[in-house]
Amino acid sequence: MEKNDLIVVTAEAFGTQGEGIARADGVTLFIPYLIPGERAEVRVLKTKGGVGYAKTEEILTPAEERVRPQCPVFRRCGGCQLQHLRYREQLKFKTETVRDVLKKIGGITAPVSPCERSDKEYGYRNKLQLPVGMVGGENVVGFFAERTHRIVPIAQCPIHPKWAEDVISALHSFMDKCGLDGYDETAGTGQIRHIVVRELKKKYIVTLVVTVPELKGIGYFIHLLDNIFPEYSLFLNFNDKPTNAVFGKEFKPIVGKGSYECMDSGIIFEAGANTFVQVNDSVRGKLYDRALSLVEEGETVVDCYSGGGLLTAMFAKKCKFAYGIEVVPEASACADRLAARNGLSNMRNICGKVEEHLDELLGQEGETAVVLDPPRAGVERSVLKVLLRHAPKKILMISCNPATLARDLGFLTGTLVETEQGELVKSENGGTMYEIASIEPFDMFPQTRHVETLALLVRKNENGL
Repeated sequence: MEKNDLIVVTAEAFGTQGEGIARADGVTLFIPYLIPGERAEVRVLKTKGGVGYAKTEEILTPAEERVRPQCPVFRRCGGCQLQHLRYREQLKFKTETVRDVLKKIGGITAPVSPCERSDKEYGYRNKLQLPVGMVGGENVVGFFAERTHRIVPIAQCPIHPKWAEDVISALHSFMDKCGLDGYDETAGTGQIRHIVVRELKKKYIVTLVVTVPELKGIGYFIHLLDNIFPEYSLFLNFNDKPTNAVFGKEFKPIVGKGSYECMDSGIIFEAGANTFVQVNDSVRGKLYDRALSLVEEGETVVDCYSGGGLLTAMFAKKCKFAYGIEVVPEASACADRLAARNGLSNMRNICGKVEEHLDELLGQEGETAVVLDPPRAGVERSVLKVLLRHAPKKILMISCNPATLARDLGFLTGTLVETEQGELVKSENGGTMYEIASIEPFDMFPQTRHVETLALLVRKNENGL
């Protein structure tokens, strides 16, 4: 089998990235957008060591689960991977992905509940985040193509609400009228590099990430936003560094409030431009309600990576006491105001890194339940070691990355052990003080390969919940 060969294959299974897997001439081929059971003519792109990659040229026998994608740039844009797959099959794929990744990476064999569906298959995202660039002397706004920094221009996006289309159009009008350029990563030129919009219960926070302290013609952009949003804030975020990070440190308010108050689960919460909020409101509610059901009224809860404090407050309303640990000052300040606004005297927020505060906190508390909701990179090894040293009664882990979830659960349950060189390897013996009580996927991100998972670990010999 050589590069550019045309061959006919039948997909046998899904890969963890949502691609189809087929075998031919002793080579395992990974083929994006091919569904198990489909027979297709594919072009070989690369092979090495019995593994190869191919692209579909023609589907000869389509699967019943195949549907027409709603997005005109699906397959070119890197945002979605599953729009061609019927939604019920997406849920099955995500359930199987969590199960398979836990086994492959973490050496974990445990029951995985069926993935909880999203109330909305499209138009569910409350956050828009788009790079802005220059292609052929023209401004472009869109998403990066898969595994590149090449922007695929879009005018609208089906997984976002209608307001996203209006914002993209307004940004183009603003840049064209005021002579502003998108960012060129290679040359380091251009004034605008990202636009980020957060919706909070029909209130909006718009942030332009810019490379200059002042942006000419900003009044015209304000005029355009006035015609889109009934209530909004506008910030400029200064970031002229050659980095993949979206935001720089400095946020400059232009219009509106610094943050907005909203009601959720009977709690008035607050969020600003840099406060983490789950992107799917309906699934967030299901996820948080389930997490809340796993703790008891008499327990103290330590909520790590706690963001603006909404989940911490939910624990505080039910439990004896709740701590939140959050490194972003803006989010921690929002959590402080949340506690005061809701009269939660049994809620304390700590601004700082989890690895710098958890050890002391667990040392001064008795029986606790620890909640971990880290970024995609997962939990720091030092934090996991603190947990094993103090052995809290239960650990709830919320993760948007099955791979790092598998790694962290493996370390906590003993299916992975650390070598002297600091590497994690699968253990023949296993066995720490924790066992997995439940693993529940939630479809926070329909039409994409991504999945949110809630895992519950309990200290061994405990009598359930």
